[in-house]
Amino acid sequence: MTDRLMLLDSASLYFRAFYGVPDTVKAPDGTPVNAVRGFLDIITRLVTTYEPTHLIACWDDDWRPQWRVDLIPTYKTHRVAEVTATGPDVEVVPDPLEVQVPIIRQTLDALGIPIIGAAEHEADDVIGTLATRASLPVDVVTGDRDLFQLVDDSSGVRVIYTARGMSNLEIVTDQTVVKKYGVLPSQYADFATMRGDSSDGLPGVAGVGEKTAATLLAAHGDLAGIIAAAEAGEGMSAGVRAKILAALPYLEVAPTVVEVVKDLDLPEPDARLSPLDEARRADAATLAEKWALGTAMTRITDALGTR
Repeated sequence: MTDRLMLLDSASLYFRAFYGVPDTVKAPDGTPVNAVRGFLDIITRLVTTYEPTHLIACWDDDWRPQWRVDLIPTYKTHRVAEVTATGPDVEVVPDPLEVQVPIIRQTLDALGIPIIGAAEHEADDVIGTLATRASLPVDVVTGDRDLFQLVDDSSGVRVIYTARGMSNLEIVTDQTVVKKYGVLPSQYADFATMRGDSSDGLPGVAGVGEKTAATLLAAHGDLAGIIAAAEAGEGMSAGVRAKILAALPYLEVAPTVVEVVKDLDLPEPDARLSPLDEARRADAATLAEKWALGTAMTRITDALGTR
């Protein structure tokens, strides 16, 4: 078996699990556990289908870093439940999911799957750093298309895209990005900067959609080249030039917000998947009984046992 590292965008997956498994699934004490069970089943499917040898659950220690908000104040504003002065703002998370997140962490720990986050950074930044420094081929599992910027056939980095559901997973490679958007993965962050993303509170360049953004990148290579051409008054129509020039204040800061960080100082845990030893099996069994995880725990321990 060829060694391969799988990086999980954990929040993306447990939100999907929460909405994909009925909330009637509860522990004996009445605590909802639908997200926990669904999350375990997602990992089981991923491990069984793609056969990673190493696995890391990447975590949002700060889902909305202040340094990104300082650059673009609208960044993820619509998802803020409460602004805090001393730490990360509180994200809008359904109460029945919020109570399950600590259980998910306990379960990952019992299974020996390392969790890595970084202060003042999102899971995307953790993924970007781990994927960039990896000596193994990498599968990034996410429903966030922003991580397409990490795809790199030459380095063996691909995205397993979950947005269409776990029964319709998509392997995203260089060719996928080019075919779908008309840009290279290395151009994707600049493409996303111009296009904008309402789900993240990124306005984009007014009047510039995906097609125009792709055309500009094909002609000028990157955002710096596009801006230089606009300022020189060449290589684009007068209308597009006016839109680029009008958006210069946004374009000066947005790339830093959109590009994932790739140089965090992160630990290097033992991420190799292996059968659970007796102590871990006991811990997993205890959690399974307490939280009524049943066959979901059995399936994942069986899957790990085949590594």
